[in-house]
Amino acid sequence: MKIGIVCYPTFGGSGVVATELGMALADKGHEVHFITYNQPVRLDFLSHKLHFHQVIVEEYPLFQYQPYELALSSKMVDVVEKHNLEVLHVHYAIPHAYAAFMAKQMLKEKKIPVKVVTTLHGTDITLVGSHPTYKTAVEFSINNSDVVTAVSNNLKETTNRLFTIKNDIKVIYNFIDSKKYDKIHNQKCNRIAVAQPHEKILTHISNFRPVKRVEDVVEIFYRVQKEIPSKLLLIGEGPERLKAEKLVEKHKLSNKVLFLGNSSEVSKILCYTDVFLLPSQTESFGLAALEAMAAKSAVISTNTGGLPEVNINGVTGYLSNLGDVDDMAKNAISILKDDSTLALFKENAREHTKRFSLENILPVYEEIYKSCYKTKV
Repeated sequence: MKIGIVCYPTFGGSGVVATELGMALADKGHEVHFITYNQPVRLDFLSHKLHFHQVIVEEYPLFQYQPYELALSSKMVDVVEKHNLEVLHVHYAIPHAYAAFMAKQMLKEKKIPVKVVTTLHGTDITLVGSHPTYKTAVEFSINNSDVVTAVSNNLKETTNRLFTIKNDIKVIYNFIDSKKYDKIHNQKCNRIAVAQPHEKILTHISNFRPVKRVEDVVEIFYRVQKEIPSKLLLIGEGPERLKAEKLVEKHKLSNKVLFLGNSSEVSKILCYTDVFLLPSQTESFGLAALEAMAAKSAVISTNTGGLPEVNINGVTGYLSNLGDVDDMAKNAISILKDDSTLALFKENAREHTKRFSLENILPVYEEIYKSCYKTKV
């Protein structure tokens, strides 16, 4: 098939999933066209089946905020028409599904059919979509998509609670490429680069937005390192980084905490990790946790959103109530203080990720693309 993928080209979960999906589809022989304002950070053009079309937003003094949706819709029309795309798979209801509807209407006038698959990732529903300013547009976009998917049962339930949805929402979990992690496991993990042999390694990866509660990460580590010799790796950039840095200084942890910034080699960094910390306010799925588990890391997380569907309490790690840093620290210590316990949790985590493998999820998306031609026009 000829498939267009529209996503945010960032380090966030939705961008990562969309990019990995597109590359996997190309490997299966599908022709994939990414349509976005920048090249996705994980996009690897090793396949001639992969294409990137940049959305250029012209600046006009008339507009206080430049109309990205208009430029995106026009670019979708152009790419569909020139390359005979059959499906537009858009990640996020707004602005992407909204722009896709406009593109579809423009193409309809040209008698060019195209189907729209919308994947909901969370922020478009829980933080943005539920706001009165956007609610009508989000609801309209979802109901006018040919197929709608969500990355967890929790997100599906939340969407149906917040909006009047006529479409059936299909749950398709996020995924990881297990083969990539198999290669990591078969290589020597050079832990000495970041920690001494007797030290344990805790890691957090995010976009450092308030919802990720990075200060809680530091507070958890502060309690853990009092009992367990350890280091903390913080990967990512965002508005909360400065607060985290100040808290690290306050607790005199500068020699134990490494700020590594954004990285395109997350799987290699996770190779070092014993325990992954994700004390988020909410996670519609928790892709960062899944990637950590694939790298054989136990997970300490909150019990919010879709996290209980990923992190199995007492098996792959532990779940705690939002903001309960004492409980999260206690759980982390209980895993780290005994090597055999740590090994068991790490192995359980790795085993659990098999149900989220690319090999299992990719055929589901392929079937979705085919099935949307049986839905409304």
